[in-house]
Amino acid sequence: MHIIEVKDKSAVAAFHRVAHKIYMDDPNWIPPLEVMADSAFDPAKNAFFKNGDGTRWILNDDSGQTIGRIGAFINGSKCNTFKQPTGGVGFFECIEDPDAAFILFDTAKAWLSARGMEAMDGPVNFGENMINWGLLVKGFMPQGFGMPYNKPYYLDLFESYGFKVYFEQYTYHIQRKNPFPERFWKIAEWVANKPHFRFGHVRFKNMEQHLKEFTHIYEEAWAGHDNHQEVDLDDVRGMMKVAKLIADEEFIWFAYHDDEPVLFFGMIPDWNQLLAKMNGKLNAWSLLKFFWYKKLKTITRTRILIMGVVPRFQGSGLESAVFWHLDKIMKRKPWYKEVELSWVGDFNPKMVAMYRSVGGVHTKTHYTMRYLFDRNVPFERAPMLMKDVRLLREERNNKEKNFL
Repeated sequence: MHIIEVKDKSAVAAFHRVAHKIYMDDPNWIPPLEVMADSAFDPAKNAFFKNGDGTRWILNDDSGQTIGRIGAFINGSKCNTFKQPTGGVGFFECIEDPDAAFILFDTAKAWLSARGMEAMDGPVNFGENMINWGLLVKGFMPQGFGMPYNKPYYLDLFESYGFKVYFEQYTYHIQRKNPFPERFWKIAEWVANKPHFRFGHVRFKNMEQHLKEFTHIYEEAWAGHDNHQEVDLDDVRGMMKVAKLIADEEFIWFAYHDDEPVLFFGMIPDWNQLLAKMNGKLNAWSLLKFFWYKKLKTITRTRILIMGVVPRFQGSGLESAVFWHLDKIMKRKPWYKEVELSWVGDFNPKMVAMYRSVGGVHTKTHYTMRYLFDRNVPFERAPMLMKDVRLLREERNNKEKNFL
């Protein structure tokens, strides 16, 4: 077997072709846009290269057939926030052959180790964790946009090499025909109309202002996390540009206390329902199909990507109030029948409880896995983000009792 770094057009083509070969008879696989994968490894298009590095390889068998692929990357802003400097591996595809998989993992490990890393997470993305993050282990069905799909045997390949589960990621689904609990709506309406709070969806023409608002919320809401990294404005600006392409501005919301932004909520249409008809290509014919099926209201599902609340307002019901406002938007767009809430980590029990409280049904589980290069170092799972979740829940319950 021969490992080849992807440096030319023929290697890029093989990188994409091997995925089509592996999923040839799998009706659940939706080919992601090839241009998105290519952009992840292009310094001119991926802002994470500003403070990081990444590359990718293909693996050929002795007859020259491509049988696997992998990418490796270092997020320079985040890698040193863990006990061991940690890089990432992703875009992994491989035939059911441990020897082939181990060559791919060894190659990525050697590249990361040479650059000072002592661990690697996978499968992850060279970018935000909302896209292409985690190994699917439950719910082998067509995935929502940005949620990775893989063969069931991939878990055996990762575990056999020595990866362990760093945290679990849960996806919940809500059918809009099933109403939220009446008690939920009472509380949501009460919070939505409280004085000093106001809610509004974004206006793409005001992106620079929204960038500042998001940055404020990010720094407040995630500052206490064990692996917190300072926000990079170029990263956020890049994320906002992507949002303009894939999002509906009525699906992205802020909440304010007086004039301070205190909550951010982001949801997108499930573009995979259209990409399923494009075979991963972005050309004139696929674009015609894209806009035709979009006009026919083919997209019937949305995906909630992110929700963050500054700490002093966590447990105040702001998340519920956003759903109350959003419900009015969704009633004007009745072709959306389903909402996917993905993903929430097992390290965030408060958000898990919130998704369940709105009637979310647990449908899919992904794993983010970690491999420590020093096999004698004790393995530790991701720490809990909300160490005071019980106190927050008690405070919220007391408020609800007083209201009801």
